This record gives sequence, C-alpha cells and structure tokens, in this order.
Amino acid sequence: MNIIEIKQLNKYFGEGDNRTHILKEINLEIKKGDFIAIIGQSGSGKSTLMNIIGCLDSLNSGSYKISNTEVSQLNSDQLSELRQRKFGFIFQRYNLLSALSALENVALPAIYAGVDQQSRLQRAAQLLEKLGLKDKLQHKPNQLSGGQQQRVSIARALMNGGEIILADEPTGALDSKSGETVMEILQQLHAEGHTIILVTHDKKIADFANRVIEIKDGQIIQDQRKSAHIAAKSETIQPKKSRWRFYKDQFIESFKMSVNAIIAHKLRSLLTMLGIIIGITSVVSVVALGNGSQQKILENINSMGTNTMDIFNGTGFGDRRAERMQNLTVADSEILAKQSYIESATPNSSVSGNLTYRNQSFSAQVRGVGEQYFDVKGMKLKQGRLFSQDEVKQNAQVAVIDENSVKQVFNQQNPLGEIVMINKKPLKVIGVAAMNSMGPTTSSLSIYTPYTTAMNKISGNQKIDSITVKVNDEVNSSVAEKDLTQLLEVRHGKKDFFVMNTNTIKQTIESTTDTMKLLISSIALISLVVGGIGVMNIMLVSVTERTKEIGVRMAIGAKQSNILQQFLIEAVLICLIGGITGILLSMLLGEIFNLVTTNFTMVFSTTSVLAAVFCSTIIGVVFGYMPAKNAAGLNPINALSRE
Repeated sequence: MNIIEIKQLNKYFGEGDNRTHILKEINLEIKKGDFIAIIGQSGSGKSTLMNIIGCLDSLNSGSYKISNTEVSQLNSDQLSELRQRKFGFIFQRYNLLSALSALENVALPAIYAGVDQQSRLQRAAQLLEKLGLKDKLQHKPNQLSGGQQQRVSIARALMNGGEIILADEPTGALDSKSGETVMEILQQLHAEGHTIILVTHDKKIADFANRVIEIKDGQIIQDQRKSAHIAAKSETIQPKKSRWRFYKDQFIESFKMSVNAIIAHKLRSLLTMLGIIIGITSVVSVVALGNGSQQKILENINSMGTNTMDIFNGTGFGDRRAERMQNLTVADSEILAKQSYIESATPNSSVSGNLTYRNQSFSAQVRGVGEQYFDVKGMKLKQGRLFSQDEVKQNAQVAVIDENSVKQVFNQQNPLGEIVMINKKPLKVIGVAAMNSMGPTTSSLSIYTPYTTAMNKISGNQKIDSITVKVNDEVNSSVAEKDLTQLLEVRHGKKDFFVMNTNTIKQTIESTTDTMKLLISSIALISLVVGGIGVMNIMLVSVTERTKEIGVRMAIGAKQSNILQQFLIEAVLICLIGGITGILLSMLLGEIFNLVTTNFTMVFSTTSVLAAVFCSTIIGVVFGYMPAKNAAGLNPINALSRE
C-alpha cells in the first residue's frame, strides 16, 4: 500500500531571472514499510525533496499525497498536525534544544500532540532506555557526545509514533563507529515496521536501505529496489482528553517553555525588564506621593473642623469695609443654631490686646468664642478644661490659652489657675489648647475667652467678626450654605457677608491634587511606553536568535498558535516580573522616604498597585504581539536552515 504518492512535482527557487528549477517533474511512490535512501551530489535536490515530503517545504506544481490526502491543499496548522502524526525527523546536526534535558527534548513532540505530562515523560524515558541512554535522561545536549545526541534525536522522532522517519545525513556529523550505531538503530526501526526515508551522499550508507533512489540535477535518474519492503504497523500516539484539557495543557507547557527561555537568558531578560521597572516604579511612587500629600492636606483641613463654615462681614476677603460694616450679630448666630440642618453655631469676636503677667507685657489676640467653638474647629485640649455654656452666659472671666502663650508668657511652667491681664481686665487661665496643624507656624499669642466676656468686658463692642457653624453630617454642605445664605440675606435685607465653606476647600484641594497626580502619572507612563518599545525590540532580537529553535519546534509539530502563545507569554512574563519588581522597588523607596521625611508619608493604594500590574501585563501583550506574530509566521524550512 502506498503511503506517499508524488506526481509531476516541480520546485523552483528565486524570482525572475534568478529563478532556478530545483526539482523537475518528479514522480515517486513510497510504500508503507519501505527503507529508501535518496542519494545524489550536493545541489542535486535530494534535501529539497525530503523537506517537501516532510511537509517542511512546499511544491510549486504537481501533486503530493500522503495516505490519499493532497498536501498542497492543507493550511499551516493542518500541516503541523500531519507532521505530528506521520513524521519523525532525524537531523544531521541533531537540532536539540540546548535549554532542555534529553528527556524533555524527546518528550517535546508529544506536548504539541496534547499528550499528558506523565504519559509523555514515561514514553520518552522508555525510548531513551531502549536506545541505551537510560543514565542520560537529565543531561543537557552539551553534556552528550555526538552519537548520544543523535540517539536522543532518534528517540524524539519516535515520540509520536514516527510512522515515517526522515533522516537527513544522520551520520554526517558522527565518527564511523557512532555512524554504524545509528544505522543499526535505523535498520531495527525498519524491522519494526517504520517507513524510513534517508538522504545521504554516501553510497555505503545507502547500502543499508532496501531501495535506492538517485537524483541528479533535480531529476530521478535511478530507482533500484534491492529487497521487498516490510509491512508497516501503526503506532501513532493519540491523546485521549477533552479539548479544554488539551488547551490548558498547551498553555501550561508554553508557560514552562517561556520561563525556561527567560532563565536561560538572564542578563538579556533583566535588561529587557529595566524599562518596565523604571516606569512602574515612577508611576507607583508618584501616586503614593500624591496620596500622601493629599492625605496630609486633608488632615490639616479636617483639623479646622469637618463640614464647617465661617461667615464673615463684608463681600469677600480683602473688603476694606468689612471692619466698618460689622453687620453680623449674636442674634444671627442664635437663629442659625436653631436651623435643623445646623448642628451648632458660635459667634466670634476678636480684639487685639495687651497681655500682662507679673512684670511682663505681650501683644496678644483675644478671640471671643462660644463653648462649642473648639469642637467645631477640631481643636484638641492639651491641658486643663474648656469653658462651659454657663460661663459664656455669665460673662465669666476665664481663658484658654495656646501653646505659644505657655512657652512665652509662662516659660513652659504650669499656667492653670494663673491670672493674666488683658487690657487691664483679669482672666483666669483654665486650659491650654493644642496647636492647630493647619496653616503656617506662628509665634503670635492667642487667648480664647467666652465671646460675652470679650464683647462686654474687654472690647465693649456688641458686634461680632464672624460666625462659625457646623452642618449636620447627613446634610450636603453646599445645600446648607445656600439655605443659610438665603436666611441671612432676608434678615439683613442684602448680602453684606460671605461664607467660607471648608468642605468646598477640601473638594477643591482633592480635585487639584488628583489633577496633579494624573498629570505626573501621565508623564511617568511615557517611560512605560519606552520600556514597552524596549521589550518589543529585544523580543524581535530574541526571535532572530532563536529562529532555528522555532524551526525545530515547527518540524516536530508545533502550530503557529503554539509559537505565538509561547513568545507572547514570554513577553508578558518579562513585563509582569518587571512590574512586580517596580512595585517592590517603589515600596522600598517609600519606606526610606517615610523614615527620612516627617512632614508627610508616601501612601500606597491597592488600586495603584493593581493598575501597575495591569499596565505591565497590557504592555507585554501589546508590545510582545508583533515579535510573537513574526515568530509564528516563520517558514519551517527557512527557520531550520538559519544558523
């Protein structure tokens, strides 16, 4: 029974005037179980014919059938499946993958055929043991002699069954003894029923075959059969698994191959990752700096009081008539305090005064406030107590001083219970308020006293400077601001005041810092793009360097999708490892920054970290696709011929 039928096959190389007719009207039939030697001088076309038979190269005209299947009508994936099922290749230079052990090299064809790991490794070990390499399973190709490498190549050819063994000058790179061993193995394989097609220029080697075909100048000039062929037996390995498991195993194996390739070229992989590492470190660090500074600013704003508003005389900051107008009154504060959307309201009356303690005199700012002022403004009590509502009603002559006053007036001594004179009016110190972290540091002295005391006993002015209100947490501050503005306009008959809403300031600062983070992050992303271009360039170089490896993989059954998947996974892994390294580096920089700086800390968010990982993955896919596509699109025979 014919397994191969070739009719009027023609093959040309080159174009135009340089076009050369390599194979001319070849007609050939090969039966199952044949042992054929194709001989001829260099350039006669014998290797080209074998490559066409092995579906590594294509014909220009004519017909080529394997088991009644017309090969010229098959696409690249179908040709790959055909090579998986039918052929086993034995190359003159062995073509073993240097990063894999002997066992892994032999098992490689079964990976592309979808055989599970345990089964393929077990079969690979059996084949190597059969060929006398039981103790060399884990040896890399560079640890084996030429004869041993060729035996590994033979075992690989048999991995998926090797119904047809194609041997291209199998003894050409071996010494005579190793060559004899290889030919004895081929004779044994023929005896077991394999169809052997051997290409050689050595007539002594050709004598081992039972049929010799001689080619000269692209034509068959002699076809001599010396003995009958041996009936073949089918031994093709067929995987038994679902398509989902098949694709899962293919992905896992591609992943392992990609990891091996990265490890095998450590320095190149590290240099490729460098651009990604710098980009990710920049982006994550910038976002962390932005988060930290924003958090610090918002903490300072919150220390002024959350959801609070200050109502001032005049039409805005800088209004010179504000001091003369003084239209706000205590009654306004009391009316506001009764509104359902306002939690509390406190009038404020300030006056500059002369503070006298014992024989010392200081300039101080007296702030007349309500008992709720400290809570509204988020001020903390450091020592003593605050004045009460009853003390406000009774014009009590008590005062809460700031830390500057403790330092300058009392020389860091305990001030509680001491009497200070403000504009010759005595005030008893009952508490010390902690410094407010918002705003610049100042050395001025602040004295807090009930607004009734400030107005009735110190300044004598019944008008107030401002009103501080705290809006209920469940109420929108913008709506509350609009309502209280309308209320005061009705009371005053005009708008002779203005409102400073701390929540609006907070939103403005958040918006501004978010914009700055976005701007700086966008600049940092440019380095990621540059890193991605670097990945693409290195991967293109990698494809060029590994062209022969790609050819070997295609020869033993890898589809274009397998090659594409492997190189794409490799690019993604490089970018992903670079991204994770960049994140870890930015966190290390953050720790150092937080140890050195006390003003604010770098704050890393989960969102920015996940975004960085996502970005590095996307860059790997986008910039790794073109090199991977180029690798998958290589012609098997061209790839194999690349040194």
